[in-house]
Amino acid sequence: MAVIVKASLGTTKYYTEVVAGENQLITDEPVDKGGQNKGFNPFEILATSLASCTAATLRMYIDRKEWNVEKIDVEVELENFPLTKLAVFKRNISFEGTDLGEDQLKRLHAIADACPVHKILLNEIQIQTKFS
Repeated sequence: MAVIVKASLGTTKYYTEVVAGENQLITDEPVDKGGQNKGFNPFEILATSLASCTAATLRMYIDRKEWNVEKIDVEVELENFPLTKLAVFKRNISFEGTDLGEDQLKRLHAIADACPVHKILLNEIQIQTKFS
């Protein structure tokens, strides 16, 4: 399944309109980097992909198992180390309104690791660029 996203940036520094199908969002850079901080920066969008996919994957599994979980919180911290070509995603998952047992939490850990974005980030990645 291919996903197509279009980002358009005019003359306003770093204020970028992003469209995917019928949905749109704004990305920007913080003020200290010359932007206006009117939207997520690109690194925040990358961390958002992992956080939201993890939450949705967990919710699907929890609902299928009919476990009572009121809220799933997924916090992702992304640290980038360009000199060593290392990126570290620290993911913290918590559940509210539930009394999950140790076996359930162990299973949910495996389910979180099965989230499609998690899998993509662990795969070999190619970026093919064309100018038109």
